[in-house]
Amino acid sequence: MARGTRESPPTSIQATVIEEMRGRIISGAVEPGTLLSELALAEEYGVSRTPVREALKQLQTEGLVEIRPRVGTFVTIPSRREITELFEMKELLEGAAARLLAQRGRVPEVDLLEANLRESDEAVARDDRERYAELVHDFHDLLVRGADNHKLEAHYRTLMNQLAYPRLVMTSLNRPGRPFESDREHHRVLELVLAKDGDSAERVMREHVRESRRALLAGLPVIGDGPGSR
Repeated sequence: MARGTRESPPTSIQATVIEEMRGRIISGAVEPGTLLSELALAEEYGVSRTPVREALKQLQTEGLVEIRPRVGTFVTIPSRREITELFEMKELLEGAAARLLAQRGRVPEVDLLEANLRESDEAVARDDRERYAELVHDFHDLLVRGADNHKLEAHYRTLMNQLAYPRLVMTSLNRPGRPFESDREHHRVLELVLAKDGDSAERVMREHVRESRRALLAGLPVIGDGPGSR
């Protein structure tokens, strides 16, 4: 019992460091390619270098950082191929989620999706892309939650962390006309969910993810060649 007590605090500290660093990377607060200093991070969080080192190992497992021996640790710069592959998985998971949600009927997530689209319409109308980007994230999140499949949701969360989606979605939405198209595609998905047409809901959701991927890749510079790329 005493041994378990001694091990608990560093585990808690490490989990906190992981959570905070993960959030900063996913949100884009720390840019891709950034060199991460163990010493600087330890001083920032007020901890020893050990929990920071273990946190970085975990984040490498999640695909968010790359540890390069004798060089340093960098925030991952995903290649275009990696982004494409991750979006292919996103398409499969969200398509399945749309189908499952359509089969469930009028669940609370459907009401939340309707509210989301009302606010999305307003954000697009006033060209508030920052707010619409947040609503896009919420729409997809609600869709997956509404599927009520814990295994699907767990895989989806891991995938979205690897994509660091919040820092990518604005690139997609900066394409001319993309916010309006995206909003219209969301409406179509929900219409099919409400109609309990699982086959069509899955097909249209997958088409929507493909369109988002095309818009994103069209707006990205050449990436994956600098420090921290894989």
